[in-house]
Amino acid sequence: MSEGLKEEIAREIGANAICVYGKGTKSTPRCGFTLETIQFFDSFGYPFEVIDVLENLPKREALSEMTDWPTLPKVFIKGKFYGDTDILGPMAESGELATILKEAFDGREPAPKQTIDLRASS
Repeated sequence: MSEGLKEEIAREIGANAICVYGKGTKSTPRCGFTLETIQFFDSFGYPFEVIDVLENLPKREALSEMTDWPTLPKVFIKGKFYGDTDILGPMAESGELATILKEAFDGREPAPKQTIDLRASS
């Protein structure tokens, strides 16, 4: 793995409290597992970034080497690798993930979700 690639990955992980490497982007996921991960983190309400590595084989290989995790997506929270929703799902159910996320965002609660009431009269 090149130093340049290592530095790029470190910058991306450092710039995002929740950093997901997947196939596609938040607005255009190109894999069901990436979509599942996006929906999973959307449910928490904290900001997160999805970095598309589908067509960047050197970066995918570097990430697999760094994490010893062969598949995508790969989730980092506050710089620590957590795997994917197979690992994070049970952590969410136990409440452990909510604590980790709150700590990752310096104790801030997630932004409230905005909803639109389509039945409201004008």
